[in-house]
Amino acid sequence: MFEIRVICEPHEADHVSQTLAAAFDTGPARRYPARDGKRTRLYVTAEHRPTTPESE
Repeated sequence: MFEIRVICEPHEADHVSQTLAAAFDTGPARRYPARDGKRTRLYVTAEHRPTTPESE
């Protein structure tokens, strides 16, 4: 298990969360304002998906 932190524009947060969920097994994204007050910080707990013969 690992954590991903992304700093992005607020209007991009949903798309970033969906893209990460498509690539990894993720929990819900936690959102906080970035220090600059303009962007959003996303924290996502994730795990690599098990490798199957079909995905190789």
